Amino acid sequence: MLANISGVHHYEERMLCYLMLLRLPRTQIVYVTSHPVPEPIIDYYLHLMPGIPAQHARERLTLLSCHDGSRTSLTEKIIERPRLQQRIRDAISDLSSAYMICFNVTELERDLALSLDLPIYGCDPDLLSLGSKSGSRKIFREAGIAMPEGFEDLFTPDQIVDALMGLKQRRPAIRRAVVKLNEGFSGEGNAVFAYEGAPEGSNLRGWLRERLHHLAFEAKDMTWELFEEKLSTMGGIVEEFIEGEVKRSPSAQFRVDPLGQLEPVSTHDQVLGGESGQVFLGCTFPADAHYRLAIQGDGLKAARALAEKGVCGRFAIDFLSVLEGNEWRHYAIEINLRRGGTTHPFMMLEFLTDGCYDPDTGNFLTPAGQPRCYYASDNLESPLYRGLAPDDLIDIAAINRLHFDGASQKGVVFHLIGALSEFGKLGVLCIAPSHEEANALYRRTTEVLDRESADA
Repeated sequence: MLANISGVHHYEERMLCYLMLLRLPRTQIVYVTSHPVPEPIIDYYLHLMPGIPAQHARERLTLLSCHDGSRTSLTEKIIERPRLQQRIRDAISDLSSAYMICFNVTELERDLALSLDLPIYGCDPDLLSLGSKSGSRKIFREAGIAMPEGFEDLFTPDQIVDALMGLKQRRPAIRRAVVKLNEGFSGEGNAVFAYEGAPEGSNLRGWLRERLHHLAFEAKDMTWELFEEKLSTMGGIVEEFIEGEVKRSPSAQFRVDPLGQLEPVSTHDQVLGGESGQVFLGCTFPADAHYRLAIQGDGLKAARALAEKGVCGRFAIDFLSVLEGNEWRHYAIEINLRRGGTTHPFMMLEFLTDGCYDPDTGNFLTPAGQPRCYYASDNLESPLYRGLAPDDLIDIAAINRLHFDGASQKGVVFHLIGALSEFGKLGVLCIAPSHEEANALYRRTTEVLDRESADA
């Protein structure tokens, strides 16, 4: 599924938000990637940093690369290179105060941490099943949170058929169901099943089995044969497709520190696309004022259950919200025990403004008490952008004043810049005092990039 995401190896650059930690004058960072990160991209981030000379920050940053663009995971590449591991150790001046941060933590990251003798700030791999689609449903059930009707721990086509039959029995008027792989992400492991034309009685099972080969997959180039193979190894769930004319996809983010202290971090409304609106494209912060405290409250119930089981680090809980009359009804959908698509934009907001999140209101306030919102996307993509180098993007941004202004504490920040030239794709974060201004800033950014690329 990762292979279907254009420029996916450049997603390692999403973690460049952590370079903002270099504003702390005694902090050192060792940043390891599959391919070298171009120096103009590093310069771009360092010059965003408030309160510290870029040169001083650069001297405390060590960039290391595997020089390997294969589909093997970054961590596995590092494990296969003992000399690279030694360079990592040599770059750390004080091992006793160092730690690892990773996008997600699997057995491979744990092996690397043991090899380097470093702790990881993240979830223990032994607990990762809690964040699978099946594990999420069990946590939601334990926490007493509303979720779609469904079934978990399914590994065979027969179990999928049984689950689809069970849904039809429990929800006779059901129109659609969703079949999800346990380890799918961003909606790429999902498939929609339509009950239209379903017969009654004993003929239903045979009809379901036949229709199973015609699922509507969200992932590009997914086939039933491949989906069945993945299902047999990782398992999955079946749950009702929540219908509604007005639907939103908010999420709540939380953090459990190494001492076990739990705190809410943020709420977002996810921007979704794909055939059935299940693929993550971007997000807005904060979530809608009508329900952000409600989803934060529901999310806290699940977060407490996770913290009690020993989960550590950042994680997010996704919801599906439907407007019924004048009220929003929320369904918990999944838990992501990792840094996700909402992590890096929020961290950039924190680092750039030195502000903080107020869990009592769901707002983010600058030190002067001013609210800040943003629109963020990892999927600003156009064939017109292909061929634009990092220097070209920075030049376009400077000429058109598409940059973050520290004085007004609003503006535009780019990421995934390395994917621009080859894939015509980059990420963008638009920060402003209101959602309306942030959205307008995003529209202006796309207009400028389209115009400049067309004129090139």
